[in-house]
Amino acid sequence: MFRLFAGSSSDAGKGRSSQGHTKVKYGFSLVKGKVNHPMEDYHVAKFVQMRGQELGLFAIFDGHMGHSVPAYLQKHLFTNILKEEEFWTNPKVAIQKAYEKTDEAILSHRPDLGRGGSTAVTAILINGRKLWIANIGDSRAVLAKGQQVLQLTVDHDPSTERRSIVNTGGFVSIMPGDVPRVNGQLAVSRAFGDKDLKRHLRSDPDVCCVDVTADIDLLILASDGIWEVMSNKEAIEIARKATDPQAAARQLTTEALERDSTDDISCVVIELQA
Repeated sequence: MFRLFAGSSSDAGKGRSSQGHTKVKYGFSLVKGKVNHPMEDYHVAKFVQMRGQELGLFAIFDGHMGHSVPAYLQKHLFTNILKEEEFWTNPKVAIQKAYEKTDEAILSHRPDLGRGGSTAVTAILINGRKLWIANIGDSRAVLAKGQQVLQLTVDHDPSTERRSIVNTGGFVSIMPGDVPRVNGQLAVSRAFGDKDLKRHLRSDPDVCCVDVTADIDLLILASDGIWEVMSNKEAIEIARKATDPQAAARQLTTEALERDSTDDISCVVIELQA
């Protein structure tokens, strides 16, 4: 058995792998935004041993209309993924199934969890060799590979997924000075929870796999509190200048605040050294 990180996410910290093909260090930083509500971003950053394998589990959950759903995801999503027997033979299918099952569980617990929802970006590093990335919403995973900066996730924007929203009887509003929103409310087209809008939202993740090669050195998972004020390339450049992943995570959240990001700001920075 294993135990995942759980607890308050309004914090910073660091860690490293204990074994594996690749030396891995990570740091995280979460800062409450300027908006007048409790912190709604949560994270996971943890190494666990399972079936003789070392798994690095990393995630950012960006909640909206409350913190209950991202807190639930922090506690349950990776557990649900690793409970899928197919994870060891077909991780992509296992991740997709677990995302859907977790969303169903959230909706069935709505009286306890409220009417809110959450985006998610998750990364599972297997023995330092293979990286599985999944997301729904606009939290993002960005990878540095040599001189390349690669966005591994898809931003699920209502304007780009308008067809599926309209086909279920919803609409996308674009008001001057605002972002596109589902039914004038939600600024993402995929999310966990959000039962009032669920018929118009998807909860199936985009999933990709990356082989960890010697030229890959950095992975950033972050909520849109980072991405609304800096580009993928800028984030990688800031992280590379830091002394270690924790300093990089702190610098990214500090820089986002200085650039007047208003949302909650959270990131996990993972350093890989082959």
